[in-house]
Amino acid sequence: MWLTTSALFGTPPNWPQFRGVDGAGVAAASAKPPVKIGPTENVRWSVPVPWSPSSPCVWGDRIFLTTFDAGQLEVRCYDRGDGKLRWTQHLKPEGIEEFHNADGSPAASTPATDGRHVVTYFGSFGLLCHDFEGREVWRRPLALAQSGGKFGSGTSPVIVGNRVLLNRDQYQDSSLLALDLLTGAIAWETPRPEAAGSFGTPVIWRSDGEDQIVLGGSAQLKGYAFQSGAERWVINGVTNTVCTTPVIGDGRLFFAAWSPGQSDAPRQPWEKFLEANDKNRDGVVDLAELDPRRRDYLRGMDRNRDGKFTPEDWELLKITDAKAENVLVAVNPGGRGNISETHVAWKYRKGLPYVASPLFYEGRIYILRDGGLLSSLDPKTGEPFYAQERIGATGSYYASPVAADGRIYVASLPGKLTVLKAGGAKPEILHQVDFGARILATPALVEDAIYVRTATHLWAFGGN
Repeated sequence: MWLTTSALFGTPPNWPQFRGVDGAGVAAASAKPPVKIGPTENVRWSVPVPWSPSSPCVWGDRIFLTTFDAGQLEVRCYDRGDGKLRWTQHLKPEGIEEFHNADGSPAASTPATDGRHVVTYFGSFGLLCHDFEGREVWRRPLALAQSGGKFGSGTSPVIVGNRVLLNRDQYQDSSLLALDLLTGAIAWETPRPEAAGSFGTPVIWRSDGEDQIVLGGSAQLKGYAFQSGAERWVINGVTNTVCTTPVIGDGRLFFAAWSPGQSDAPRQPWEKFLEANDKNRDGVVDLAELDPRRRDYLRGMDRNRDGKFTPEDWELLKITDAKAENVLVAVNPGGRGNISETHVAWKYRKGLPYVASPLFYEGRIYILRDGGLLSSLDPKTGEPFYAQERIGATGSYYASPVAADGRIYVASLPGKLTVLKAGGAKPEILHQVDFGARILATPALVEDAIYVRTATHLWAFGGN
């Protein structure tokens, strides 16, 4: 039987990992964060922080962040009461992983804590563990990560009982890792050769009488035994590039993801791509020939990583695309082997999220499509209560929806945060504010406070 942080230590005020307890994105039932927040409303404190997209991790009176500053990777601890920096631990690795220049960072992963240890992951180094005073407990160096599409690492570590779980999906040599929380020793490592680089964080699901780790990647969703890492089941035909994390509710597991190139976004023919980008007309497209604004994204289609695009790259992409589908799946527990036809309760194919993970809250599934299009579904049937309703804040959504006290908080990449009433026949906007700075990090909801990291600051809000 696996133990969450809440089971081990009760329920102190915490948001112990990416998307909080169990990665669900839902605050404790007693939490009552404010509705009206913004640079001039209900501000408890605000402190400048170096840019990185990782999210706040909160336990008791401390907030933990990772960041990248002056060429160094950092683990930082802030005081939850006043925002003062308690300690910083620096790390300067031998090399820095390649990452998306506009939206990525070598410090993209959110820390995880159990109230005693703080575990952080950097694709440029590996895993580090500190105690609450910043003293290093152990380190586990790993090979320099080579992420799919060279976007940089995006997954975050998870602490479950005495284990640290890590998705190490890369361009090659992908695997799922379990380490001993006290020593950093590798308990087991399961290869994932089919996964060419996903960015989601694992979750734990009780299925078939055992605790299983669920992780998506490269057109497949898989479940693994928590104790051994042995593969238990697979669902084929999900999206090819996975940025989202599954959620669990009412006994089912829900996974939703979208990426370009699948059924609702056909990849353009090679001839058209060549005509638009082959500036020197030599029959191939070098990275240098691409528009700089699209280069970081398009380089992910360079399958053999030789710095240029050829018809062979396009054929490999077509093969991969044929196996994938943009879809939301509801999965019943109890499956073994290939359960693509036997344990999928329903599918839904509209309004799917690219980076923002789905939310299960108060008996509904919520998914948020780029452009600010929100859908709410019945988890039993997949029928929508409403579908792709506009919430008045356009742009991409990298932060995942979170919920507390009957409200849902969503933040757009351009910097608008929207507070919505949960439920209803349509989204009801309770509050909306523009921070004037980009938001990639998922907010943390703890007791009567909400913590928001923008591209420039860490904010604490409280009161109504």
